[in-house]
Amino acid sequence: MPGEYRQYLFPHDHPRLAEVRGLDPYAYGELARRPGTFTGGLVEGWTPLYRNDFRGVTEDGVLRDGLYPLKPAEPGEEAPVEAMVAAANDLLAVLDDEGRERISFAADAVEWQTWANPEFMQFDTGLRLDLQPEAVRERALALVRASLSPEGYRLAHAMMLVNGFLGEVVGLESILNEFSYNIALYGTPDPRAPWGWQLYGHHCALNCLVVEGRMALSPVFLGAEPDEIDAGPHAGLRDLFADRVRLGLALMATLPEEQRRQAVLYERMVDPAMPEGRVHPGDERHLAGAFQDNRVIPFEGIRLAGAPAEAQAHALAIAEEFVRLLPEGPRAARLREIAEHLDETWFCWIGGHRPGDVFYYRLQSPVLIAELDHHCGVFLDYDTPKPFHVHTVLRTPHGNDYGRAWVRQWQERAR
Repeated sequence: MPGEYRQYLFPHDHPRLAEVRGLDPYAYGELARRPGTFTGGLVEGWTPLYRNDFRGVTEDGVLRDGLYPLKPAEPGEEAPVEAMVAAANDLLAVLDDEGRERISFAADAVEWQTWANPEFMQFDTGLRLDLQPEAVRERALALVRASLSPEGYRLAHAMMLVNGFLGEVVGLESILNEFSYNIALYGTPDPRAPWGWQLYGHHCALNCLVVEGRMALSPVFLGAEPDEIDAGPHAGLRDLFADRVRLGLALMATLPEEQRRQAVLYERMVDPAMPEGRVHPGDERHLAGAFQDNRVIPFEGIRLAGAPAEAQAHALAIAEEFVRLLPEGPRAARLREIAEHLDETWFCWIGGHRPGDVFYYRLQSPVLIAELDHHCGVFLDYDTPKPFHVHTVLRTPHGNDYGRAWVRQWQERAR
């Protein structure tokens, strides 16, 4: 229902908002680190994880070799590298020496792993866009636009617009705005050698690397609270995850009753049958979010090899929705890779599965993790998940998040 979120607005002077109103991103970041607080606990738990040697998410702790051979892109599947290089160089050209130094990292730098999706700045990697001149912000968005599909850019930018709208609604524009995001470059922009960029902040995190005409776009986090803009110049932007929600429900509806029962891990979003820790204070039901680069996430639910053809088709459609940010060529390559592992793809569910229900699902294979979760309130006042607060995560398991498997192969060839 449009505008449903408005019944959950905090009073303007509520401590949840009042104690951070007017703080700049750095002051708020320090406040968020306070020991004993909700955000302080998140920071304490997440901070040590990013420095672990990167291996990649797996289902059993064992990396599979050979999933991501580095070879030039097939004809027609090339990433728009020329346009990306030009856009990256345009961005670098408007920075001073200090800015170029701050934004630039090695192609395999650990700083890739500092991205996060909360609104507080845990790591100040690269440049904070809302503190940069307009020319820098414009060229940063131009790099994102040059890299993604047109519909992918619209979706990612919509997360930023909704974030700015939320800031206006709750009066926290200094920490929630269209440009409260960090951007970093990894490697030197080049037609063939590995390089990429990273954009991250509240409800939007993108990690993009290209090499030999191939593109890796993961991890990706997209979310929104609320999932709409109902006032101002962007009014009418809404239902940003409607297709991902619809396809999940459609997949469940096409499963035979026994398979549907097997797919449902827990009937409630917070279920007494859940083991301790299954609902994380920040990630809620997500398993593959920020700082989970090496997590072991077992296959759960049903293996789609035994599901009806219609359910398999819905699963592939879900995958396509999650990788729609990719340009047409790299998207075709990625979808072929996903389809080749369909017989090793699993699907699981938490919550209700009727239209209007809140739920979590995960589509998982050796080459894909796609999660969707309805969340509780953060800047709005509700303590049970609502349909208008959505988080989604995309990962490339077994070592090719950040294109890292390809980077390692490139480096080995160069020795």
